[in-house]
Amino acid sequence: MAAPSWSFDEHDRTLDVLVSRENFPVAARVLPARHRADLRAVYGFARLVDDIGDEAPPERRPALLDLIDDELDAVYAGREPRLPQMRRLAPTVKARGIPSEPFRDLVQANRQDQVVDRYGTFDELLKYCTLSAEPVGRIVLHVFGRATPELVDASDRVCSALQVIEHCQDVGEDYARGRIYLPGEDLRRFGCAEEDLALPHTPARLRGVVALQASRARDLLEEGAPVLLAGLTGWARLAVAGYVAGGRATLAALDRGRHDVLGRRLRPGRARTLAGWASALGRG
Repeated sequence: MAAPSWSFDEHDRTLDVLVSRENFPVAARVLPARHRADLRAVYGFARLVDDIGDEAPPERRPALLDLIDDELDAVYAGREPRLPQMRRLAPTVKARGIPSEPFRDLVQANRQDQVVDRYGTFDELLKYCTLSAEPVGRIVLHVFGRATPELVDASDRVCSALQVIEHCQDVGEDYARGRIYLPGEDLRRFGCAEEDLALPHTPARLRGVVALQASRARDLLEEGAPVLLAGLTGWARLAVAGYVAGGRATLAALDRGRHDVLGRRLRPGRARTLAGWASALGRG
């Protein structure tokens, strides 16, 4: 298949900038080079697929996602992939024995984004998270050789929580793309119209919806994080504690900003995230 016209090379050049914008530490500098390379390769794949689903010309997104599936076929067949992001991923997949399913699920999540733009209930949103978020945690556990059933279950809860937190932050941005990840039944319950998501500041009724999702995310995070951190050691525990700390710090930023997610980008400060990282390690 000929690659549709979209600049994979330009996307590749912006990876460092994209990493710096993330809430959660990606391939922290304190990790050994081998782990940094693996985590950055995984992140590069996930970011590439998400950007195709969000930023590529809409009419070309299905073909581009097909191309990613073809590239995964090459990786798992031992052939040389065409794309630089996939060439970096291939050694990680081989060395860590990562199955193809979580990568396929991430592609499927972005296919779903092209046809599903509203979620009626929180349970429906969590089902979407099984494709869009949970696979990332499973891949990370494989990178560290710790993908046991108990830790996978705990990781799924943490990753779904982190996804919901991101949806809380990105209400306005998602709406501008034609998508709403706040459950429809909650919007109706609080008396919100969809047009509220385009306002310059978040009305009290919409803040209530965001606060509810943040509370649910906090519950998921605190259900999964203690089990996950207690079951990990060494570099794996250090890396995962960073993700947990990022989630907790972002929830705190949402609280401090009174959930006004339309008025400004509510992000945690680096110092607060690092303090939370140390705290997460201590709790574990």
